[in-house]
Amino acid sequence: MSSLQLVVLPNAAGLVLGAVTPLAFAPLYLLPAFLLGFGGLFLLLERTRSVRGAFLLGWLFGLGNFAVGLGWITKAFAVDAESFGALALPSLAALSAGLALFPALSLAAARWVAGPRRGMRLLVALAICWTAGEWLRGTILTGFPWNLAGHVWGFADAPLQLAAFIGIHGLGLATILLAALPSFALSVRRVWPMGIAAACLALLWAGGAARLVVPLPPNLPDVRLRLVQPDVAQSLKWESSERARILADLLALSRVPGASGAEPTHLLWPETAVPYLIAEEAAVRAALSDVVPPDGALVTGGVRRSLDATGQPSMRNSVLVLDGAARILSAYDKIRLVPFGEYVPFRAWLPGVPKLTDGAVDFSPGTDPAPLPVPGLPAAMTLICYEAIFPRGGGGTARDAGWILTLTNDAWFGRSWGPHQHALAARIRAVELGLPMVRVANGGISFVADAYGRVRRSLALGTRGVLDAALPAALPGKTLYARLGDWPLLAVLFAGLTGLAANRRESEPHDA
Repeated sequence: MSSLQLVVLPNAAGLVLGAVTPLAFAPLYLLPAFLLGFGGLFLLLERTRSVRGAFLLGWLFGLGNFAVGLGWITKAFAVDAESFGALALPSLAALSAGLALFPALSLAAARWVAGPRRGMRLLVALAICWTAGEWLRGTILTGFPWNLAGHVWGFADAPLQLAAFIGIHGLGLATILLAALPSFALSVRRVWPMGIAAACLALLWAGGAARLVVPLPPNLPDVRLRLVQPDVAQSLKWESSERARILADLLALSRVPGASGAEPTHLLWPETAVPYLIAEEAAVRAALSDVVPPDGALVTGGVRRSLDATGQPSMRNSVLVLDGAARILSAYDKIRLVPFGEYVPFRAWLPGVPKLTDGAVDFSPGTDPAPLPVPGLPAAMTLICYEAIFPRGGGGTARDAGWILTLTNDAWFGRSWGPHQHALAARIRAVELGLPMVRVANGGISFVADAYGRVRRSLALGTRGVLDAALPAALPGKTLYARLGDWPLLAVLFAGLTGLAANRRESEPHDA
């Protein structure tokens, strides 16, 4: 085999393995794809001869991974295909190439700290460096912690419970080790790594199952939530000719008689559900007040205008709480905004670059992460759309909150993989924080999950309707992860990398 083939074939295999790996995430959950992807990646990494070679392998693996796993983002460009359709594939390619730098750096770091050695030392280095890379991907600039390794367990409740103790990144560290152990067994031609993998998998599952056996406190008394899922097409959402119809449909769904005969105490509408500036439209507020349950509230997403720090008007993506007297009682403004969707980053250096959403004005981020007061309910940790994908929540704070409310509009992405992956990432926040979650989505997936992240009731993607449900109680006390966050994991990663680097040796190329 020529030297060219020795370089090209492994890198081509890395690209293919990266493209296969996303099949293990929602909604398919084909776990063998994850074993093949990361097991094959470990074997290819063993055969790299330099840090530079490992970097290229990681970048190609990441390129294939993100190009397939994030292919759903092209749907957003089709909403206004005339203006943005031509940008769909170039944008996916650019995003995938940029995000692939994190796997590239992870593999380069793993190759460096392991030195020329293979086997267990390289396996541990890969797991540690990959986890560190995922943490950095969710932190640098605005962060984008999408399709993390731990998300492959989203098909079952038991293995997700580890996130209550060490978070989704800690679960990801364990997942990478489990996925690569069979390939390590092949590499060293030993059976014992398979036994370790089986024992760890059984422990992960049994530990989670044991946690789920403990009964939750009863649901909150005298609380009946109604989640309204209007399924408004994104192409119509901001058309002036459609505004009255959209509002009328929201009101009609809110008035539907309850299936059990009990009327709701609280109405919950999705992100930017009301296509008006609610605070500035008295007639709209009056119409909304007509459906507010007695002594209850309407909680809805909407755009509102406020003053920024300089006293200039700014637009906010908000959650508003209204009572039956047409008063806005409280509000939460989205803190973590979507780049190029709600604002253009580095606008001074990118003149003329438009947002992908309606309106030429950038949204301004909120500044107050405090839980949202809602009459008749505990204060809600509030997350709008993108914020829910971040560990511990990317916007609101869980301190003094009794539940998590997330409003979203995934209609941009149709019935693609994106809404399924988004819903799973949000649900993990319930596990991490020990708080029930209520997710209200324009076109789905809307659900009510308990404090273990178990979905009690849901509305499927692409359906129009309402969901009446009780509000589960929070766990007594805080989870370990809610108290400590990622600090213990970061300490473990730092100690592991430091130990590997300190004992790095250039000789002894094989270490079984």
